[in-house]
Amino acid sequence: MSKPESELHDPETTTRDREFNDVEPPIGWDGQTLQEMLNESEHLLEETGHYRGLDELELKEQDPFQYEQMYSRLRGALVSARETALHVSASPIVREIGELCFQIYTPEGDSVAVSTGIIVHVHTGSLAIKYMIEEDYEHGRGIQPGDVFCNNDNDLGNVHTTDVHTFVPIFYEDELVAWADGVTHEIDIGGMTRGHDQIASTNRHEDGLYATCEKIGEDDKLYQDWRDRGQRGVRTPMYWDLDEKCRLAGCHMIREAIHEMIDEVGVETFKQFLYEAVEEGREIMESRVKERMFPGTYREAGFHPIQWEDKAWQPGAQQNMMNHLPVEMTIDGDGEMELDLEGATPPGPHPFNCAKGSMEGALWVYLTQSLLHDGKVNDGANYAVDTNYPEGSVVNPQDPERSYHTPWATIFSTYLAVSKCLSNGFFSRGFREEVITGYGEPGDALQGGGKLKDSVADAIPDALGDYWPVGPFDFSCQGLGASACRDGLDYGYAMFNPEADLGDVEEWEQTQWGLLQLSRRVKPNTAGHGKYRGGSGWEGLHTIMGSEDVSMYAFSIPTVTWSAAGMSGGYPGGTSYSVRVHDTDLAERAAADEPYPLDDQPVGSLEEQIEGEEVIRDQDGMFFPEEFENHDLLRYQTSGGPGWGDPLERPPAKLKEDIEEDIFTPDIVEQVYGVVGEYDADDRDFTVDEEATKQRRKEIREERAERTQSFEEFFEAERERVEESDWNDGVQYMYEGVFEQSDQWAEEFREFWNLDDAYSP
Repeated sequence: MSKPESELHDPETTTRDREFNDVEPPIGWDGQTLQEMLNESEHLLEETGHYRGLDELELKEQDPFQYEQMYSRLRGALVSARETALHVSASPIVREIGELCFQIYTPEGDSVAVSTGIIVHVHTGSLAIKYMIEEDYEHGRGIQPGDVFCNNDNDLGNVHTTDVHTFVPIFYEDELVAWADGVTHEIDIGGMTRGHDQIASTNRHEDGLYATCEKIGEDDKLYQDWRDRGQRGVRTPMYWDLDEKCRLAGCHMIREAIHEMIDEVGVETFKQFLYEAVEEGREIMESRVKERMFPGTYREAGFHPIQWEDKAWQPGAQQNMMNHLPVEMTIDGDGEMELDLEGATPPGPHPFNCAKGSMEGALWVYLTQSLLHDGKVNDGANYAVDTNYPEGSVVNPQDPERSYHTPWATIFSTYLAVSKCLSNGFFSRGFREEVITGYGEPGDALQGGGKLKDSVADAIPDALGDYWPVGPFDFSCQGLGASACRDGLDYGYAMFNPEADLGDVEEWEQTQWGLLQLSRRVKPNTAGHGKYRGGSGWEGLHTIMGSEDVSMYAFSIPTVTWSAAGMSGGYPGGTSYSVRVHDTDLAERAAADEPYPLDDQPVGSLEEQIEGEEVIRDQDGMFFPEEFENHDLLRYQTSGGPGWGDPLERPPAKLKEDIEEDIFTPDIVEQVYGVVGEYDADDRDFTVDEEATKQRRKEIREERAERTQSFEEFFEAERERVEESDWNDGVQYMYEGVFEQSDQWAEEFREFWNLDDAYSP
């Protein structure tokens, strides 16, 4: 693979020239090594319950204006670095959607402040820094002014393989005073298939390029061998190169801002500020929990189905699996929170294994949107929550051989359960507006790539070679779940990055030249039903043009079951499905100015609007990479959020709006909500028949009463199923794994169902 000849490839363009002098270890504060600082910090926290033993915030109390000014200035520097550096990058994921983030850490590796963006990394970078400290990079590999380090190893501190961190140590005189970290989501990381959230990987060796806390440069310049490795290790070398410059440029901007701050306030004041900011973050978390949550124990469970018996490529993955993701949240009267996932299934032959650091990072993503949205977000919150991600489970495998390429499937399903635990706590306190039933489960609608035909590539002057990747982040707009007093947000939310949006169609098409988007449309009946409905999802339709050697796939949840169930009688959002049509007559239709499909509404109509040799309609929206030819069609959808409350309590006037805005169709409204009327599709006008609606709702309530059974009847029927293991292969896989993984959970299961001690599924 040839190297880009653009001046953008020159790492010297990311920073101004500086002179660096080596510093002899120890490089910590006051003559300490970094390991000594880390040991002391951990000891003081365990002994006192306060970060660094700070039971008082002296700087904040004595000079609150300076303290708040320093925090605002530091966070402003991080946001400024993000907003400036993203324009250094040409990766559309970074530039258009903002899939990047910058953090500042103490010398020991504790996060002090974080920019906007993919805030899941507020804690993941901390783990990588602490790994380098514990492995004594200070004396071995060396940590010097101007050094550059890189990590995307999930087992050491990251979310998934395509998140790549750049770390820059910040020295003042002869001491390491802080670390800067920039992370971007790459459009490609190599690996066994194209795409940035692969589903075919079953072990680490198929995941792609890994950097395991490597030193990749010194004197603010990247090593040539590292640059060559990146260029040869990914399918999109130009985007890799530019994203790396984005991260490095932002870290250098942060370093400059910190030097200026220290010059003004003094290094001792800066040091004190760093520690106090983390302790304040811990105190804020405790105060928010005490203020907004009701003490008690909350339990919910998430599930992630993996129906791969007939789909997976690798023999070991050709089975139906179900990941069990139970959550127990305990809140005490002092504002302390415990999060326990005892009973999670073991890791498996799939890319959905999730490192502990990924789970912890995701926790802060969700807490910042529920409890900490008006507080300081840093590792202080981490220290305020006791967590148990069981070792050897899918949420903490402790096994570097596993594939961690796409842990988001596990994260999304787990934190839907966390969301419901928090919402029950809010509701118990009377904070109805804070309740969120969950969210549409984001999955990458389409991924893959292909090559432009020579004639097409020559006609596009700005084309980036002949290979084009597929990784649009328009899937970041899913439906948000309803609250206890309002409907969810339609097609405008992503748990992993609440600032994200659809982005411009033109932006994606300038990247994925051979994949044209025919339409984006609201997908009716994806929103979860309820008195307050969930937000709606949407569907899109693509076709291939002017290309060859094209392979595409979809990572999609929910599939055959939900983890985003509603609350208080609300329904989950709809499951996903996919449609692919091969060898079509689209070109002939376009030439003859004949209509062609733009959606699959009503469901099942897409193939009726196009001629194709092969139509694949799959009730599981996730499909493995397959080949596509020009004019083939790919249809996909995003997820809707769950609802809250009994659908029969939803006002008919609201349902009139829902029908006219394509949220629901009239037949579903009558079936679920009992609202009857006439719909004029041409004028998009629905007229409610009030008398017929009253009668239909009465009938539904009567039908419910006829189907109702007592708890005792339900329990006995289900107990018989449990005794006989009367369930499908995926559920059998789940129970076998949980019983093997956790004796504690197995014992509790037997006790609940009144089973003998010898029972096993």
